[in-house]
Amino acid sequence: MNTTAGRAITDINITPFVDVVLVLLVIFIVTTPMLFKQVLDIKLPQAASAAQTAPDTLGLAVTATGDLLLNGKAVSAAQAKDYARQAVQKNKNVQVIIAADRNAAHKYVIKAIDIIKQAGVENFAFQVSKKALAND
Repeated sequence: MNTTAGRAITDINITPFVDVVLVLLVIFIVTTPMLFKQVLDIKLPQAASAAQTAPDTLGLAVTATGDLLLNGKAVSAAQAKDYARQAVQKNKNVQVIIAADRNAAHKYVIKAIDIIKQAGVENFAFQVSKKALAND
């Protein structure tokens, strides 16, 4: 029996538990961005002239099923319009980058454009992925 000055050690050693929890935390921190990207499941079309986004931008994603995601958060059309309207009030030169799934119906993309234009956004662009130059 282990004793310290004649007493038995009855405390639980939590050091290994803390080590395991910290390792799990690191694993979750590393894998969460990868899982988030797979959840959105947006397949961007490709263009040779793809550019980087400007600093004062909102990201509006249109999924293949017509769902809207504003800056990565699922929103309704009314919520997207309200958020865009608030952004325009703060900065009249705000730009909305529309990332529409290449399999999204045309009506969903037009609806997204209509929402941001009704909110007062004048600058918007479409996000595409850059493809290699080829004879396509």
